[in-house]
Amino acid sequence: MGTVHTEQRIKNLMRLVAQQDASDLHLAVGRYPTLRVDGRLIPLSQDAILTSADTQMMADIILGEERKKKFLAEGQIDLSYNFEDKIRFRVNIFFQQGYVSVVMRLIPKEIRSLEELNMPEVLYDFAKFSQGLVLIVGPIGHGKSTTLAALINEINHKQEKNIITIEDPIEYIYEQDKSIISQREIYQDSKTFQSALKAVFREDANVVLVGELRDLDSISIALTAAETGHLIFATLHTNDAAQTIDRIIDVFPSNKQNQVRSQLSNSLLGVVSQRLVPRIDGGRVPAVEIMIKNHAIGNLIREGKTYQIDNVIETASDQGMVSMDNSLSNLVKRGIISMDIASSFAKDPKDFQSLLR
Repeated sequence: MGTVHTEQRIKNLMRLVAQQDASDLHLAVGRYPTLRVDGRLIPLSQDAILTSADTQMMADIILGEERKKKFLAEGQIDLSYNFEDKIRFRVNIFFQQGYVSVVMRLIPKEIRSLEELNMPEVLYDFAKFSQGLVLIVGPIGHGKSTTLAALINEINHKQEKNIITIEDPIEYIYEQDKSIISQREIYQDSKTFQSALKAVFREDANVVLVGELRDLDSISIALTAAETGHLIFATLHTNDAAQTIDRIIDVFPSNKQNQVRSQLSNSLLGVVSQRLVPRIDGGRVPAVEIMIKNHAIGNLIREGKTYQIDNVIETASDQGMVSMDNSLSNLVKRGIISMDIASSFAKDPKDFQSLLR
């Protein structure tokens, strides 16, 4: 009876995520089941507080036997979960203080275009290249995967390419159109990001989506692939273009860093940093920094002067570049976000005020 009741309970919670247009569902011992809506955590106080038996049974329902063994062995697990073939989630299950916790992120079924996401259409230009590296960066939960999906789907609908995605776990499911799309899930289809990335050299890939550049090996292989005829899209958890470039270079030992600067200056196409910012009328809207690698930025990367990149972005709006603070000030001027919210996301809150005069 307990298992049947728990199964019905988690099914109802998953349906509620979709109905409430929530991004996440949190299941933790001693708390009400909690939704994240527009960035805010909302406890479902009409439900019962979760016990350790509740979260354990809920995790068991999601995991199944094979994945449960892996979870117990490693203490955490990432997976994708299809609910009634209608709703898809990216799930992380983990132990904390000996109890099981579950976080489920809703993955929309439909892949939206950049226009529908309120993202600048200049980003479509990155989809037109035949080789190079495009990085989408920002904190967790700010729409990086959704932007990548829009770019991959643009290629899918307009170009005849062989596209390979390497994800942990697979998020958006693509419907093949003009392109062939192979989606590989780490641990299920390949043991590691590195081995899956190495394999693209033998898989006649044109375009590769890497869910996340995690370490020296994956970054090194991605750079080589971007130099040798592949268009690579990837994410990093960094805050802006300059920090992203520094992070990549700093991963390598000091005797390799000049070589990596040279590789990046040649193969990097651009860095897009995004934040989902609360709107005045509810919901969230993206604020976006766009760095497009030009001759000046290529030289700054090569010479180790990444601290000057922000200045180039500020002065190159005619080339499609946008600074984060300009993006935020534009949203304030259009009455979409408040001044207080914009200031809290600004890179330089003091200078930010002057942009609105």
